[in-house]
Amino acid sequence: MARTPRKKTSKSGKKVRVQFRRNRGATPRPNDWTEQANQSEDNEIDSQRSENIVTKGDMSRQRTIIVGDDAKKRENYQSGIVTAMRGLYADVHDGERVIPCTIRRILRTRLIDERQAVVAGDRVHYSIAEKTQGVEYDGVIEEVQPRKGVLRRLSGRRLHTIVANVDQVVIVSSAGEPRPKPHLIDRYIVASLFGDITPVVCMNKVDLDVDDFAAELLDRFRDLGYKTLQTSTMTGEGIDELRNLLKDKESGLAGQSGVGKSSLLNAVQPGLALRVGEVGEQSEKGRHTTTTAELLQLDGGGYVVDTPGIRSFDVSPIPSAQLEAYFVEFIDHIDGCKYPNCTHTHEIECAIKDAVESGEIHPDRYESYFTLFQEAAS
Repeated sequence: MARTPRKKTSKSGKKVRVQFRRNRGATPRPNDWTEQANQSEDNEIDSQRSENIVTKGDMSRQRTIIVGDDAKKRENYQSGIVTAMRGLYADVHDGERVIPCTIRRILRTRLIDERQAVVAGDRVHYSIAEKTQGVEYDGVIEEVQPRKGVLRRLSGRRLHTIVANVDQVVIVSSAGEPRPKPHLIDRYIVASLFGDITPVVCMNKVDLDVDDFAAELLDRFRDLGYKTLQTSTMTGEGIDELRNLLKDKESGLAGQSGVGKSSLLNAVQPGLALRVGEVGEQSEKGRHTTTTAELLQLDGGGYVVDTPGIRSFDVSPIPSAQLEAYFVEFIDHIDGCKYPNCTHTHEIECAIKDAVESGEIHPDRYESYFTLFQEAAS
């Protein structure tokens, strides 16, 4: 009997095998027989009638998906920008209104280096999942567009993208309550440059700079060629300059808790009415009034992402060999090192260490480099 030829179905994509996160990691074979016997009244336990050969989840870590252009499916997609992540939901602005969207499971469960598949600032394509009279529009994020201008740090063993698709990051420190941390500013600068973002150093609460330490620190970064500004929400100093800096730009505000990021944005645009917190007198640590990164549209044009305060910033994913390129004052001295692969840590006849001794490179900056190098190399 002749076999009827099977009709071929044309698909515009191709099948690929991709990794997914494990669902479970339980041991397939129990290894606590003694403990089970001790807990049994007659010190006997029944043997299992069946036994798993592999852990449940190991077989499902990979899955075949179809990738590529699917024009017919994409006809119904809409475009928007993620303004905030709220648990499993993302707020997506389509230019007119905010659509609450879930995230397609295939995006959430794929095994990727990122801790989150979607973050504030992402450009996404989404489909409308529900459109019923009297019911709010709900959507499903189907695709995340390639990112540019990303600020990342290491959180646990995975990368955490704090903000995506920004032109500049305003690194906010404070002259007092809490005191400025030069090494934390250095970490933000390095992470910004690595993410192809222009760093701007902002010293807030300059009315509290009683010993000029903050002013001297700001001069240090200004002399290195970085854009700097000093602000105070109490006196109004620098608020107009900050407003002009943010105008028509895609920006992020970053810094440790309590430095006054939300207060600055309230001063730039009072209608935002962002929550602000206080700093403990003894610990000089601020409270996390901003708990999730949120993209805010500015009346003067552009948008800014207000990020949660971070007391530590791990940039160890940056390759140690690349670190020297993100310390601008190192560049003119590198060729003077005796060894072409000099790490500027333990080698003799190192031009970078000589420059530190002569005062051409500030010791604090070299200490930041040395610490980051050790973290990246470990």
